[in-house]
Order: sequence, then structure tokens, then C-alpha cells
Amino acid sequence: MGRPRILVVGAGFAGVECVRRLERKLSVGEAEIALVAPFSYQLYLPLLPQVASGVLTPQSVAVSLRRSQKHRTRIIPGGAIGVDTKAKVCVVRKITGEIVNERYDQIVLSPGSITRTFDIPGLTDNARGMKTLAEAAYIRDHVIAQLDLADASQDEDERISRLQFVVVGGGYAGTETAACLQRLTTNAVRHYPHIDPKLIKWHLIDIAPKLMPELGDKLGRSALEILRGRGIEVSLGVSIAEAGADKVTFTDGRVLPCRTLIWTAGVAASPLIATLGAETVRGRLAVTPEMTVPGLDGVFALGDAAAVPDLAKGDGAVCPPTAQHSMRQGRKLADNIVASLRHQPLQPYVHKDLGLVVDLGGRDAVSKPLGIELRGLSAQAVARGYHWSALRTNVAKTRVMTNWMINAIAGDDFVRTGFQSQKPATLRDFEYTDSYLTPEQVREHTASMNARG
Repeated sequence: MGRPRILVVGAGFAGVECVRRLERKLSVGEAEIALVAPFSYQLYLPLLPQVASGVLTPQSVAVSLRRSQKHRTRIIPGGAIGVDTKAKVCVVRKITGEIVNERYDQIVLSPGSITRTFDIPGLTDNARGMKTLAEAAYIRDHVIAQLDLADASQDEDERISRLQFVVVGGGYAGTETAACLQRLTTNAVRHYPHIDPKLIKWHLIDIAPKLMPELGDKLGRSALEILRGRGIEVSLGVSIAEAGADKVTFTDGRVLPCRTLIWTAGVAASPLIATLGAETVRGRLAVTPEMTVPGLDGVFALGDAAAVPDLAKGDGAVCPPTAQHSMRQGRKLADNIVASLRHQPLQPYVHKDLGLVVDLGGRDAVSKPLGIELRGLSAQAVARGYHWSALRTNVAKTRVMTNWMINAIAGDDFVRTGFQSQKPATLRDFEYTDSYLTPEQVREHTASMNARG
């Protein structure tokens, strides 16, 4: 009998931590490990706003999966588009477009999440997200391009529309994105003598009544004061009614001339989860505290795509989709897979949240480590210290620290690379959400492949 095959889907925090721990705990003869990932790197997602603002280079937050020669996991370059749990087959579309079946004995589903959108006219055609490395690089180019085009334009209306920027979403991603990019344009405009700095306006809007409510009232107000002190107009209890190519209509009736709409209003579980036809909790796959999927043999799920019970909080709570939980879930699930192979009992996932950090760029930050509320430089030190320590390799840590030091000494740079300069890119161009199969299509596909085989 051959070695059991463990197939891990997704190279985010959860998937990579699971794979690395499996490699350390399992001998070569105990199992074969494969990882399905469209890119051969692990993205450190919390630092994307700093990539968009140019503080960090894209390479510094993309941790290579192939750098170490010690790792024995086979990397399958592609995306999982369906899972047939009865046939124990994962359908994968390789980066070449070829569709293949990957068989498994145990599968770990950690496909992460996608940007959550709503049925708002023009949203998917005219908004940009902040969920992938390509999006962060594109947004940086796009924002600097608006300064270039406004500087070159003789049309006052065009100049105004190009210098107004809207970020939707008052969570961590949206708040940090607005703060970091506003800082970039504020520093850049000094090098554009024909642009009146007063014309540059950043807007942060959210339908919720409070900014980042998880921080608590005091720190939430502190963050709000920092943003408004910089000139960012924060509107709460407001969302988007319509997104046009050169204007945005708010739900309160305001119409804003605008060429830049950044959408960060939450996330939704990967569409891969829907292909299983299993029970979900608000779109996330329902799992036990041991991260098994009830009723499905050999299927485990964790991270953003799974509703892992938060036993530390109790009362039916599920773990929030944060890197802090995903990394620890990955390690615990690896231990459970090892235990299952060795016919030992599985252990539940329990972790008490260690706190939250929000980097607003420069010397501005708010943090709440272990319930202690911090602002300013101390909060910045905690925020950057946490992110730095969470990076998986010494190479990544060195690159990030070097970038931070260069930025602190030399300041921002405003180089536009020309990334996709001739083709406007939007939400639908980066996350490939239309690539997935329905449960029926998955079954038909595996049945036809079995018939051929």
C-alpha cells in the first residue's frame, strides 16, 4: 500500500503553517504532501497597504515557498476550482489553463477569502481591491498616475476628479490603506508645482457607526482623530449607491467626482467552499473544534474559509479571519493530521486573542496588545514589531526591516512603473472569482475522468 496523500489547498498563513509543521513532524515514509497554490509564495497580507504606498517592495512581503531545499512538499501551480469529497478528488486548474484531478487521502482546505462585494451598480467594473499583491502594486501606480495626469491636464473638472480618492471600508485594511496612501500623496504633491495641495482629498467611508469597533471606543476615536487631523474625510453610516468611471454616488445622496475607488468592505470565503455542497456558517465551511468537516471523510478546513469555533470566547463564537488565528490553526491542524495517521485522538483548537495593531504610516499607529491601549510611537513599535516577528523567514525579515529603515531615512519615492498602464484593472481582474465549478460540474468532471481512466 502506498503512502497516504495529504493535499493542502492554499498557501496563505494557515496552509503554509500546516505544511511546514507536517514536514517537521512526519517522516518521508509516513505521507506524501502536496500544496495547491497559484503563486509560489506566501503573501503577508497585513502589510499590503505599505506596498501600495511604496514603503515596502512587493518582494519583501512575498515569502518564497521554494527558497529552502529542505522542504519536500510538491507544489502544484494552480488554483483549486472544485472538490469531489466522495471520489476524494480535487479539481485543479493549472496556471497553463489545463484542468487536472488531484487525488487525496486527506485534504486541508485553506483557500482563504475574496473581497466581499454587493450588488451596487458599477462596483465590479470601477472599483479596485486590496487583497492581492498585484492589486497593491496596481493601486500604487494608479494613484501616482492620477497626480501625473492632473498635473498635465488643463481641464479643471478633470483635475478635481483625478485628485479625489475614495476608500470604502472602515476596518483595518481600509483604514490602513487610506492612511498610507494619503501620506504618499501628501508627500508627493510637493514635487508637482502645478497642483494645489488643497485639491487632493481622501475619503474613508463605512456603513458601520464606528471606525474599527474591535479596538474599543477610545482607540477607535484616536484613530479617527488621527485620520481627520491629516485631512481625511471620514464618513460613517454611509456606503456607495453607484460607482461610475469618473464619479461616485454615496447613499446619503452626495455625488463625488472621482477616478479612484478602493473597495475594502470586508471579505467572503473562497468560492471553492460552495463546490463541496457542505454546511456553512455565513458562507464559511462549518467545522468542529478539531477543524474536521462533519460527515466528510478526510476533509479538514481552517483559516478564512472555515468557521472554526472560538472556544476561548465561547457562546457559539467563531474565530475571526485574522493571520493570528490562521497561523495557529495551521499548526494545530497539522498536529491533528499527524495524530489521525498515527491513530491518536485529535485536539481542539483554543487560542485567546493577543490583541490588535493598526499601522497608520509614519509615526501614527494605534495598538491593543494583550488589552493594553497604545497610541503614537509606542503603538507603532508594537505594530511593526508584531508584523516583523510574524514573517516566516529571515530573508523576509531582513528585506522588510531594510525597507523601513530606507523609508525612514530617505522618505517616500514616487516612481510609477507603468504596471498595466494601458488597461484599467478592477476587482474582477485580480481574484478570478468566475473560475469555480458548481457541485454538479465537479461530479460530472470527476465521473468523466474516471470513465476515461
